[in-house]
Amino acid sequence: MKNIFGLAVVCALALTSCSKFLEENPQQIAVENFYNTPVEMEAGLNAIYETVRYLSTFGGFYTIQHEINTEYMYGRGSFAPMNAYDGLDNTNVGRITDTWNNFYKGIRNANIIIKKAPLAKQITDAEEARYVAEARFMRGLFYFHVVRNWAGVPLHDENNIDSINVPKSSAAKIYDLIQQDLVFAENNLPDNPRLVGTPSKWTAKTVLAEVYLTLEKYDLARKAAWEVIDSKKYSLVNVTVRDDFEKIFGRDANNTSEEIFYFKYSSKVSGQGYQYLAYLHAAKTTHFPPGGFSTIYSDSLNPFLANWDRNDLRYYFTWYPSDVGVTAKSTVLVKKFSDRSATIAQGNNDYPLYRYADLLLFYAEAEASMNGAPTADALEKLNMVRRRAYGKPVNTPDATVDLKLADYPDLNSFVRRVVLERGYETVGEGKHWFDLKRLGIWKETIQQVENLVLKDKHMLWPIPPREFNGNTALNPTVDQNPGY
Repeated sequence: MKNIFGLAVVCALALTSCSKFLEENPQQIAVENFYNTPVEMEAGLNAIYETVRYLSTFGGFYTIQHEINTEYMYGRGSFAPMNAYDGLDNTNVGRITDTWNNFYKGIRNANIIIKKAPLAKQITDAEEARYVAEARFMRGLFYFHVVRNWAGVPLHDENNIDSINVPKSSAAKIYDLIQQDLVFAENNLPDNPRLVGTPSKWTAKTVLAEVYLTLEKYDLARKAAWEVIDSKKYSLVNVTVRDDFEKIFGRDANNTSEEIFYFKYSSKVSGQGYQYLAYLHAAKTTHFPPGGFSTIYSDSLNPFLANWDRNDLRYYFTWYPSDVGVTAKSTVLVKKFSDRSATIAQGNNDYPLYRYADLLLFYAEAEASMNGAPTADALEKLNMVRRRAYGKPVNTPDATVDLKLADYPDLNSFVRRVVLERGYETVGEGKHWFDLKRLGIWKETIQQVENLVLKDKHMLWPIPPREFNGNTALNPTVDQNPGY
């Protein structure tokens, strides 16, 4: 699964050679002499993906911090202060500073392609459109993560690539760019991705569905999600026993029928492994032989877990008990991402940013929200995910596990049930916190489960002090997020 995104050494005469790895270092050659041929353009595209493997982004810490924010997960060690929901201490501000810098590094690499592709001398118009579409997809995706964590931020696009002093743009303006980028991507990306681990037009539609849900544009969210469903390009991976979920999350899972967009990692290539596993697992466990730090953990007595039906195959696939010196017998760690063949402190697993299960639940929420009440269509998409969770055929109604419309008399109760199901489905993936935030139920959820009153400032991260030091167009008095 894993020989797609290797970091190759780029030298002046090696760019025309064929490689199974993505060439990620076009910056080593002067920009004015690069970005002319398809090989050079694709090397530049591949460089955009470099930052998703960093520990500060999807390689570990970014996911960890969002998991700790949820009602079911807790942090240990230097992450423990996040359990108090009192904003970020200096250590964790340092971590999100790295996240900020690396998201913007990815955005810059995308901007270079967007600017240079129209000037390339040896590519066709069709190639130009595809290259720009892929770069705009990644730029829009990065900004989608930036805006949900920081709200308004400096907007760097292809017209101010080298500008340092860029003022803060409103969240609304950032979302405008995100939508423009993703719409361009869905209209110009190919039906099938350039390489496994790069986006297609269906990937763009899937991300748009979540963006539109976040913006409460439910008709557009439903339309985008339905087009992906109607394409019949994806289906839920069949599960009959809990270990079958390894086909989705395991070290050898790759390009399954459910995979819409996964970030690719490889423990077989130096520096390309999935570092997240070292922070999930216990010091001694067969699930990850090198051992880990058990940085995040949960408690089987936590209401989110306690109310989770043990007949749901996801529960025992996701969790395993481990005494890490916290709550002893009731402490559980995340088993979803396991690499039982690992020999180094990195896994061979991929990160499932968007799966077909996500898409079905986006559709269920959008369909119900657009109609102002749950519908049979929305319920069926929710039940498809539930049937799979219980090892049942996904397209066959099953009274033993199916939810009923009568149980959800209004929109609010149904949407909350969809989000709960998505919580069960995506534990450990860093997605649930975003659902709680966009629905405005983050405060009440944490208070109900943990009896803590959250401060408003915890909804956003602080703009890093380093950005204020280097960007004179920002005013720390008025541009910093509230409470910091």
